[in-house]
Amino acid sequence: MKTKVENAMWNAGKRTAMIAAASVIMAVNLKTFVRTGGLIPGGFNGLTRLLQEISDMLWGVEPPFTAINLTLNAIPIVISFKFIGKKFTGYSCLMIVLTGLLTDLIPGYTFTDDILLVAVFGGLFNALAIAVCLMANATSGGTDFIAIFLSEKYDIDSWNYIFAVNVVILGIAGALFGWEKALYSIIFQFTSTQVLHTLHRRYQKQTLLIITQKPEEVYMAIRETTNHDATLIKGEGCYLKQECNMLYSVVGRDEVRKVLNRVRETDPGAFVNMIRTESLSGRFYQRPND
Repeated sequence: MKTKVENAMWNAGKRTAMIAAASVIMAVNLKTFVRTGGLIPGGFNGLTRLLQEISDMLWGVEPPFTAINLTLNAIPIVISFKFIGKKFTGYSCLMIVLTGLLTDLIPGYTFTDDILLVAVFGGLFNALAIAVCLMANATSGGTDFIAIFLSEKYDIDSWNYIFAVNVVILGIAGALFGWEKALYSIIFQFTSTQVLHTLHRRYQKQTLLIITQKPEEVYMAIRETTNHDATLIKGEGCYLKQECNMLYSVVGRDEVRKVLNRVRETDPGAFVNMIRTESLSGRFYQRPND
């Protein structure tokens, strides 16, 4: 019991520290690259910035970032709590609140006046903040809640769909405040989406074709490591004319390294072919969010 409690406390502390780090990165990025560059990021952070700009333009008053962002996130938080996970939602709320408070408190700073550099590196740091948050099994809120919900419900990698939604938000910003900054904001968002797609692989799939002399042992290694199943295919090597066994299995891309290590430990002579899976239909085990 003591070990379980200690592990739970360690995991909670680790997740909290990662979320705090992600919040700092996100807030600094918003106050340095995004705000000083006049960019509108995607997602609810971008929508919050857009509403701040509209309020400032119409009434000369810029409302606090935290108040607007929390209001916009109210419905996605309820959806996440009901359909994704309670702890996941709780840690996500921590990320949203910390990011909002830090964004309101941290002073702005200009690193460079080159708007292209601002867009590219701002997008990179935005993706890094979101990726660290996702590694802690939480989200930065808004469209990230929607992306996770779609990925959980329909088993798809939904970040490119979210990018399309963000382009619509940026189109509205362009119509109101000028197309130059909106186009640079699209560069920001495209960079962020592509980097995030590389860093976060939870909802991406990889097909493994493993030729082995120890099919049962290798299958158990896959099963114990990922909880995924496999199909055994009997065959014959064309060159040596010897019988062989091929295991066919689909795993998450974030699980590939662990699986390969276990396969190598089990059968050092195994031949492994990895194929990126673009789409998948049918029963596939997905680790649940807590």
